Amino acid sequence: MPTILDQPPLEVTRNVELLKLDLNKKLPSKKLDENLLIASWNIRAFGDLTRKWESESIDSPKRDLHAVLCISEIIKRFDVIAIQEVKANIRALRDTLKVLGSHWSLVLTDVNKGDAGNGERMAYLFDTRRVQLSGLAGELVVPQEWLNTVSQDALTEQFVRSPYAVSFKSNQQTFILVTLHILYGKKSKDRIKELKGIAKWLSDWSKDINAYHQNIIVLGDFNIDKRGDLLDETFLSEGLFVPPQLQNNNVTRSIFNKTKYYDQIAWFNGKNNKPRLTMDFINGGNFDFIKTALVNRDLSKQSLSFFISDHYPLWAEFKL
Repeated sequence: MPTILDQPPLEVTRNVELLKLDLNKKLPSKKLDENLLIASWNIRAFGDLTRKWESESIDSPKRDLHAVLCISEIIKRFDVIAIQEVKANIRALRDTLKVLGSHWSLVLTDVNKGDAGNGERMAYLFDTRRVQLSGLAGELVVPQEWLNTVSQDALTEQFVRSPYAVSFKSNQQTFILVTLHILYGKKSKDRIKELKGIAKWLSDWSKDINAYHQNIIVLGDFNIDKRGDLLDETFLSEGLFVPPQLQNNNVTRSIFNKTKYYDQIAWFNGKNNKPRLTMDFINGGNFDFIKTALVNRDLSKQSLSFFISDHYPLWAEFKL
């Protein structure tokens, strides 16, 4: 049985080289002490894998060593990346870390219990040559007072998948990342309370002068359907800001539907008594891996979603 650190077959090596060339064209490079590359990626059911270079029709899961090499190649282009849909079984994640190398590290939550939580974890992977942990890590919990509030938009229970906040430092610049995966529900209306809850939580935290640090960036899968719809308005209702570069119609989130607006990277920009991010935003976008990841395998989009993901990674570049 092959392992992820074995020499891949020639066709796999060629495919990974093609992916590297595409990444070089479409993503900014890491510049020492100059920039910071933050990303968010919902990697579909990122759990177990089949330890073959090319899984077969009878194999389950379909994700194989070739897919892990492609996922790793994408991840290593960022300094820190928040990953959603990490499962209880972290075999694929462990193999990814082996590919990334000893200078990469990981921090993640325990598994969300209950059917609605879907057995998921939240995780951050980060390049320790450029980013270090700076002390804070914790899951966000709804205060009891909010649960007692009588309001149509009030949360009546805890977040199904608790948002995960971790503080990092890069070149003396400290920032808190908050990642989450909003409940999808049976209909879009089911997401409103959680979206309102996270927006309020972050707004309150950002105004707290005793908070660990004021640089807060929220990122993850918010399951927002369309730009400007009620879900989008709810998410932005407390003053969160999404830069125009990430609202561009070309920056799609789903490999299946170009109009979906699921994933977000946002922060407060100093308006309405909110703190202003001390890092200057440079640019942002997604990475469309469809034409280069596993290109030699002739997979349908549906199949590709189980090898790589049904979401594109979303990224933002900041000046340090």
